[in-house]
Amino acid sequence: MTSAPWSLRTLVEDLRTGRTTPADVHTRFRERVAATDPALRAWVELAPPPPDAGAAGPLGGVPLGVKDIIDVAGLPTRCGAAVRADAGPAPADAAIVTAWRSAGAVPAGKTVTTEFAFFAPGPTANPAAPGHTPGGSSSGSAAAVAAGQVPLALGSQTAGSVTRPASYCGVASLVMSHGRYPVTGVTGLSPSLDSHGVLAASASDLALAWAALTGTHDAGAALGRAPRVLVWTGAALGVVEDAMSAALEAAVDRLRAAGARVDPFPEERLVAELTCAHPVVMAFEAARERAAELARADELSEPLAALLRTGAATSHADYRAACEVVDAGERSLAAHLSSYDVVLGPAAPGPAPRGLAATGDPVLSRAWQALGLPTAAVPGLVDEAGLPLGVQLVGRRRGETELLGHATWLERHLTGALRS
Repeated sequence: MTSAPWSLRTLVEDLRTGRTTPADVHTRFRERVAATDPALRAWVELAPPPPDAGAAGPLGGVPLGVKDIIDVAGLPTRCGAAVRADAGPAPADAAIVTAWRSAGAVPAGKTVTTEFAFFAPGPTANPAAPGHTPGGSSSGSAAAVAAGQVPLALGSQTAGSVTRPASYCGVASLVMSHGRYPVTGVTGLSPSLDSHGVLAASASDLALAWAALTGTHDAGAALGRAPRVLVWTGAALGVVEDAMSAALEAAVDRLRAAGARVDPFPEERLVAELTCAHPVVMAFEAARERAAELARADELSEPLAALLRTGAATSHADYRAACEVVDAGERSLAAHLSSYDVVLGPAAPGPAPRGLAATGDPVLSRAWQALGLPTAAVPGLVDEAGLPLGVQLVGRRRGETELLGHATWLERHLTGALRS
């Protein structure tokens, strides 16, 4: 299995100029899946070929992977769960799928998720790091993009479900600001934390996709100015591996050399507090959001059953205390980001852990997810063994366009920086 991502920017240009057609694109998608998915296992179900080879909108027929907790009309939403094995076809698209269809993307099928987007892994392999986990819970979408099956795929994030698999698989991702688009038609875990995500080969591709989705300018089309960056090392959490720390340090050196203003992030303690508050909020809300599944806990994986039971036993006082930590964190981060453009930090503790029995640790995303801020994972770094190491940028609330502009700038200066 090889990793050969499919450039969205190149594809859109080829469609625009007539060098390829939507019918040819769909054929390429099908052929790539047929060649790679017996080993990769990124897909739960493929959609029927589109009745019309074309599609209106700036993306003009781009095939789109959709994580299998997100409804696509006519396809079942099984959520990677045995208790949903007999689910019937969804009657309508989720709101976020409708939005992507309006931009010209065509849902090509459902990609593998962990059970209800929690920890129990699916069967998907990592095309960029064979024998290592692709991460969770948007594992199918990340792997499908990394393997060049689709140029664009949807995910969701409640803890680190988009950022972590992007880092492990060596692709780019965007987690949108919480509440940026409705979650109607998405089987969620935590209303305060669930956010939409999207994965592509590069940050530049994500900028193009975001412009198509929102009608804003393409922030990846030009290099832009050097950003003002706060560097968060994650050291206070005690999980960042030497390879990731070395990669982050080398990345900072490269950014300074390229003209970026780079200063230390002054709130390591605050991030640690938010990281502790996040799982309290998540468990409390998951027990209520997934009450029907809690009643059938003996049919769930042990990690999910434990989450729901923990949440059911969490007091309202503890939940409110955790929410107050988040509220204080929002005020503090907003003050810092009034003088800087982004926070830069590790996207995962290190490269993808070996084996498919677990999905890795989302701890480095918990604080930012609690705050509901947009984040972008940027590829381009590797460890000594050649395994992908992603870094993440955290931006201002509803500042996705600017965030992706800065992510594109960073990506262009990082690519190849640590290859030797």
